[in-house]
Amino acid sequence: MNKTATAFSPSGISSFFEICDRGANGTPIKDLARIGARGGGFAFEKGVLTNVTVEDSEKTSIEIYINGCLAPKALTTRRVVEELLKYYGNPCKVLVRHEVRVPIGAGFGTSAAGALTATLALNEALNLNLTYNSLAMAAHKAEIECKTGLGTVVPLTVGGFILTVEPGGPGYALIDRIPISPDYRLIVGFYGSIYTKEVLTDEKKREAVNAWGNITLKRILEEPSLENFLKHCREFARKTGFATRKVEELFKLADEAGAVGAAQNMIGEAVHAVAYKEDVERVVEAFNRVLPKEKILAGKIEWQGARLVGNTE
Repeated sequence: MNKTATAFSPSGISSFFEICDRGANGTPIKDLARIGARGGGFAFEKGVLTNVTVEDSEKTSIEIYINGCLAPKALTTRRVVEELLKYYGNPCKVLVRHEVRVPIGAGFGTSAAGALTATLALNEALNLNLTYNSLAMAAHKAEIECKTGLGTVVPLTVGGFILTVEPGGPGYALIDRIPISPDYRLIVGFYGSIYTKEVLTDEKKREAVNAWGNITLKRILEEPSLENFLKHCREFARKTGFATRKVEELFKLADEAGAVGAAQNMIGEAVHAVAYKEDVERVVEAFNRVLPKEKILAGKIEWQGARLVGNTE
């Protein structure tokens, strides 16, 4: 046997969030399906393309590559592959190749996108016949176990301009979307990484994130428009202490270039601006004053979620 399948997921740009892994009395939630995050953001057309190849073998092995390089630290993908192989029952060699078209560790949800596409492709290659939500739940749980994120998987199953009103995996999370014109574009400028695991385990940072995440969602739901969303997400970045001097500089440049608004990637030293397509070049040029072109991405909001694609895409 030598079977292969390919899946694609948009990347997920989170603009604000609230950590939801404890009950009302402060005790940790044990059911991973109920752990997650409230928040909101955008699915971006540049994402993760994953090819999975499976061969019969005397002993099970898993190799994961990211952009052509062996990736032993791709723990979320490894965890979800191990979970799905339980449904197969026979030893096999699994080769996972992620083509990541956005920066890793800069608030693009690449761990979630990688895990989700790996489940979709492996399910197809092994003919496991698991449902979409079952696969997404496996990816959701793997991301929580590996502390690479909390609530990115479910929004990636939907796409668009997303609000996660209630947390959890598929069947638990309540997802809503804000309809906006297809003429809007995302322009992202990025400096570097902020490690998710560190934020999720820092008690003071958690308190600030959860207090302001809750306030931000309420204010957005009072007026669910693009402008109001970006305004309050920027305030979230400042109040929580995520917004660095470099992030503030990108905010200012986006405003001066005519963007509708801009917010910080959660979690990364990066900014996503939203502009009409005719204003994209001005925003790119403004970001280019402080960033090299290779640190700037522009593209559409992706209104379709993660899915299987042809092996040649």
